[in-house]
Amino acid sequence: MNGVVEVANKNIKKIIEKMTVNYKDWHEMLPFALLVYRTSIRSSTGATPYSLVYGMETVLPIEVEIPSMRQRMARTFNKKVRPREFSPSDLVLRKVLHIALDSRGKFAYKYNGPFFVKEVFDGGAIIFNDMDGNENALPVNAGALKKYYP
Repeated sequence: MNGVVEVANKNIKKIIEKMTVNYKDWHEMLPFALLVYRTSIRSSTGATPYSLVYGMETVLPIEVEIPSMRQRMARTFNKKVRPREFSPSDLVLRKVLHIALDSRGKFAYKYNGPFFVKEVFDGGAIIFNDMDGNENALPVNAGALKKYYP
């Protein structure tokens, strides 16, 4: 394996040397040294070995008892999230994606419509009809819609 295992063992040995008082208690510090090694970011990949294997960041045992910054950030973010639930026959407005330049600039319309919701799919895709009953062929993400209240 062209020296990868030897380099890993050398790094774990350096961590244990820094943690132990005398060389006889190295076996007691080995689990902590392995935790440190597996949860430290590698410069070659920019990620921790743990996150590469399991696809998520580690949760340290202390974070279970004391809320970490990550948990506080998630809680703050989730406060601002407003679930958008649509049902058939709801009136909605669709966000205008300004692909073509509009001469009105910042005074251009942000939404167009209203439209009738025809069908709602799992994952937030919605098919809708215009007011004349013509069906929009492509589904639209619910994030680009908002309810219309006449």
